[in-house]
Amino acid sequence: MLSIVCPVYNEADNIERLFDRLRASISVASEVIVVYDRDDDNTVPVVRTVASSYPFNIRLVKNMYGRGALNAIKTGFASAQSAAVLVVMADLSDDLTSAGEMYRLVAEQGFDVVCGSRYMRGGRQLGGPRLKKTLSRLAGLTLHHLCGLPVHDVTNSFKMYRRDFLDHVTIESDGGFEIGMELVVKAHVNGGRVTEVPSTWTDRVAGKSRFQLWRWLPKYLRWYFYAFRRRGGRRAQAEAS
Repeated sequence: MLSIVCPVYNEADNIERLFDRLRASISVASEVIVVYDRDDDNTVPVVRTVASSYPFNIRLVKNMYGRGALNAIKTGFASAQSAAVLVVMADLSDDLTSAGEMYRLVAEQGFDVVCGSRYMRGGRQLGGPRLKKTLSRLAGLTLHHLCGLPVHDVTNSFKMYRRDFLDHVTIESDGGFEIGMELVVKAHVNGGRVTEVPSTWTDRVAGKSRFQLWRWLPKYLRWYFYAFRRRGGRRAQAEAS
């Protein structure tokens, strides 16, 4: 079974189309955990109206750790009941056709983290701010080539995690979507199994993004430099084995 965590903030224009895409793309038994901050979020009444129309269990869960994307994702992790957990954005940016292969890698091959990658062969990014795209690509490629991370894209939030890994990692992020980068870096430097599948990211066409580049950039840099500081320990661990 798969748990799909979806943080939302006024995504009434997108959420039903997301459910349609999930139904078309994911064949394994699933639960969808829609995490919201406020009772007046316009996503909530739409979910309540359409939830029974879909073959998977849709649950509305109020953010239990405080408002914001980071706490919504943490709430989703805490609420997930499956051995594999996928984070999906409600803005329709994620390539859900990759989810089946991601699930196979987690459920059948035991990977701790599987990243949807825009920057590996076969991956693409369509639209979005140029500066954000440049910084994201630069971070992913330098960590891959200089630190040995087995992925090219560490900043994309579209990732699947093994539940046992989530249960044993301490999340220290305190900003927003940098949580995904933290989890990839920590899995790798601590000897976990990390891989990627090609994925296409498409900029949203409805609603408003909550991504705050300049506010969150220092948060991403924390985990970027953490990877460089810890690469020596990872190398020594690999040589010892």
